[in-house]
Amino acid sequence: MTFTAIDFETATAFHPCSVGIVTVENGIVVDEFVTLIKPPNNLYSSFTIQVHGIYPSDTVRAKNFLQVFPEIQKRLQNRVVVAHNESFDRNVLAKSMAYYGLDYTDLNIASRWECTVKIYKAKGLKPTKLSDCCRAMNIQLNHHEALSDARACARLYLMQ
Repeated sequence: MTFTAIDFETATAFHPCSVGIVTVENGIVVDEFVTLIKPPNNLYSSFTIQVHGIYPSDTVRAKNFLQVFPEIQKRLQNRVVVAHNESFDRNVLAKSMAYYGLDYTDLNIASRWECTVKIYKAKGLKPTKLSDCCRAMNIQLNHHEALSDARACARLYLMQ
């Protein structure tokens, strides 16, 4: 199995404050990438801070999405992309790219990604939050830490 798993944590709406990416080649993890991302005006909602524990003070000196995008692009371009609740992460990527004037189609990836929520729901697992799937499949998880979430998603996809 060859694919890339991705997870975004967001500051507000679709503006990411962190991304974790795990690259898998022939069933083996060959690359991991994680970084904080400074959202526009370094603005956060109190709700998202409660979810992931990332604060404006953590990203005040971080690169913005446009500056981080080359690292994201080289890991996603022409790849099968997997996410847990793929519509959320796909929308974060597509809307962030549009915000900075980047063309999503240049990535040459599917309009819908592989989704571990849908895969495990089809297997009869309920509920299918990432933490529930990981508990059921005995996968270690530090939930809402982007790299840990991407690693867990990759493991879930490999175990399907």
